[in-house]
Amino acid sequence: MIETRVTEILGIKYPIIKGGMVWVSNAALTAAVSNAGGLGVMGIGAMDIKILNAELDKLQTLTDKPFGISFPMIRPDYESMIGTALDRGVKVVVTSAGNPAKIYKMLESAGAIAIHLIANVRMAQKVRDLGYHMVVAEGFEAGGHDGKDEITTFALIPQVVDAVDIPVIAAGGIADARGMVAAFALGAEGIQMGTRFAATKESPVHENFKQAIINAGDTDTTVTGRKLDDPVRVIKNKLSQEILDAEASGASPEEILAIIGPGRTQMASLDGDVKDGSVMSGQIAGMIKEIKSVQEVFDDLLSGVDPVIDRIRKLSGI
Repeated sequence: MIETRVTEILGIKYPIIKGGMVWVSNAALTAAVSNAGGLGVMGIGAMDIKILNAELDKLQTLTDKPFGISFPMIRPDYESMIGTALDRGVKVVVTSAGNPAKIYKMLESAGAIAIHLIANVRMAQKVRDLGYHMVVAEGFEAGGHDGKDEITTFALIPQVVDAVDIPVIAAGGIADARGMVAAFALGAEGIQMGTRFAATKESPVHENFKQAIINAGDTDTTVTGRKLDDPVRVIKNKLSQEILDAEASGASPEEILAIIGPGRTQMASLDGDVKDGSVMSGQIAGMIKEIKSVQEVFDDLLSGVDPVIDRIRKLSGI
């Protein structure tokens, strides 16, 4: 057991959280993380009310451990979606991609633990002032939608920790015990991982998607969408190159959106089209070389902590 304010507030054994990845974080994967002692977070951003209820039914039969849901505030139906989850007894809500002030009163009234994903100090302070219980501070190494300021995890975490007195969960570029210990050294009280859990046996994504992560090297992700003011980190493929070429040629936002088209994330995640789909993945993909079970990922993380700390002690002469 690793005790921090994150484990105390969430009632979990280990301060390890699964990111609420759209098309990835379904009931089965969420339950697997919770059952392993972390906090499974189900990403409901691509669901409707019917699917949400069905997935919550599954989730509540698969685990009796704490879990949460994640929802992007850019969707106009955020109130009804989050309200449905709260009515179903969800006690942890992670919000992102929008103004957290819009929903905090609802979370507070329901007695939910409120967490918001941030990518700079100013937003962390705003979230703290609203009354949120903790923040996920996500660096630019992370897969999927990233912060516009492009602050990396190593620089972001200590600045956020110094700026707020609520617990900070580090995200972006963490896949093993070395990353977890580093996050704690920077002042974080928990870690969030996405790409590592996407490449697990319990993950619902297509095997092609998982293999794209396994096959990726250190330079095999890129960021598209800067011209749209919406940077997204993906594994390099035909689609990403077409978007980057359009951005470099001065294409308008409308022209770039026409290239992207609808359903590209689903195309890669569920259909396995890793050439023309959007394969969202963090830079950490270069470290992931094997599809493991969620429990094996936890076992590797936890068994690796003491050797990392012992190495640091030797370096410091303690």
